[in-house]
Amino acid sequence: MLDTVIFDMDGLLIDSEPHWQRAGMETLASYNASITLKQYHSSTGLRTREWLEYWFDHFSIHNNHTSDAIQLTEDTAIKYIQQDAIVFPGTQYVVDFFREKNFKIGLATSSPLRLVNVVLKKLGLENIFDAISSAEGLPLGKPHPQVYLNCALELGVSPLHCLCFEDSFNGLIAAKAARMHCIAVPAPEQFNDARWGAADLTIRSLMEVNSSLMTLLEG
Repeated sequence: MLDTVIFDMDGLLIDSEPHWQRAGMETLASYNASITLKQYHSSTGLRTREWLEYWFDHFSIHNNHTSDAIQLTEDTAIKYIQQDAIVFPGTQYVVDFFREKNFKIGLATSSPLRLVNVVLKKLGLENIFDAISSAEGLPLGKPHPQVYLNCALELGVSPLHCLCFEDSFNGLIAAKAARMHCIAVPAPEQFNDARWGAADLTIRSLMEVNSSLMTLLEG
């Protein structure tokens, strides 16, 4: 029986991915490199370091630039998100939905905690989560399941009783590897991607979450 919900953050609760994209592409441009939108979407859900190491390797940029590039990307993304990011429709609704069902509520993100604090304040959800787990300091981030396992451990629940919400394929794989149920809420342009077949359910918006959907999921 499901009694716990764990949310991803970027691209799910808040429309921060365009700002991460802008910040990342600006950082790559400072090293005379550029990627397409398709290439960018293939690497969403990774931590900043892993994202930059992946593209630095792709473009043969020396890794002695990585630390400076991480700082630049995160500082820029946080600035853009704080100024311009929009809360997704359904964020408050879905939190209230599970709170009314007395679910434990967690957050498992690849983002650094300093961004988590900015986002939760922007969302007005500072005191909602029973546990917050960041992959920032872990040996491996998503698609490795550790960030989800850590969140379940902090919540004091079995991963088998957890339902996760993810917008990225790397996050989906992390949740499933942790043996959790997962509902995918991909970006509209990615909705028909066959990879979402790995999710328990795929929906277009958090507003679609209701008791009937939960019955279908647990059935």
